[in-house]
This record gives sequence, structure tokens and C-alpha cells, in this order.
Amino acid sequence: MATTPKPLDDLFHDMLKDVYYAEKQILKTLPKMAKAARSAELKKAFETHREETEGHVERLAEVFELIGKAPRGKTCDAILGIIEEGKAVIEDYGDSPAIDAGLVASAQAVEHYEMARYGTLKAWAQQLGHKEAVKLLDATLAEETKTEKALTQLGGPANAAAVAKAA
Repeated sequence: MATTPKPLDDLFHDMLKDVYYAEKQILKTLPKMAKAARSAELKKAFETHREETEGHVERLAEVFELIGKAPRGKTCDAILGIIEEGKAVIEDYGDSPAIDAGLVASAQAVEHYEMARYGTLKAWAQQLGHKEAVKLLDATLAEETKTEKALTQLGGPANAAAVAKAA
């Protein structure tokens, strides 16, 4: 029985495309952030998150499949802006002891954006009765939250190093 798509279905699909595009952009950016990082722990955190992000892209592809759509991205101006800010940090502070503090701040902006989007997608998937999609989106939301907490922990030493070396 064919029904007219509900506006929330369309909105869900639209945001899914937005996040899919964002994750692909993040995949391209994480190696640059890892390369710019000074601390071994921060480099490793970016490399680990790159591997996780590949999994996020795969999960999103599964969600597209569950709703009968092809996995496609749609330009996400928000993530492009956040990534541009991160590039500016690398350009402006690449030789500075503050680089790691700046990279942590940039990465946290990405994580907060993703957490907001995955939280919304999960809520909408619940509303629309996409039970399997809820599980997939929740798994990614949990990883993004864990990454954000790890960045907060790395931020302390990065901030202290920036201040100590600047003094």
C-alpha cells in the first residue's frame, strides 16, 4: 500500500544525506589533523577516530538501505565551516605550542555538531518506527560521545602545554 511520504520522512532523509556528506569530509580532514598534532596521544586519537568514522559511514549506508534510499551526500555548509576553522588553526598555529589546544577545540566543534545531528536522527528514526536505524544511529552517537570525552581529557594537557611554553 503506497502512502504519501510524511514530511518527517523527507526531513530524516535530508539530514541523513547531510550527515553522510559531513562524515566523508571528516574522513578527509582527520589525517591532516593527525599530521599537525604535536602530542603522540592526540595524533593517535585522530587516527583512531578516522577508523571509527569509516564505520560511521558504513552504518549510515545501512540506514539509507533500511529506508530504501541510495547512500548519497548533500553539501553540508555547517561542517565545511567547522573544517575551515580547523584549517585556519593549522595555518595560524602550526608552529605554535598552542597547536594541540587549537586542534582539540576544532575537533570538539566537529564532535558536538555530530552529536547534535545523530541525536536528532535517532529521535526521528524512533518517531518513524525505524527500529534498526535507531540501533545503528545510537551506536554512532555513543562513539561520538566517547570521542568528545577523550578530547576533553586530551585538552587539559594540551592547554597546559600551550600556556607553559608561551610563558
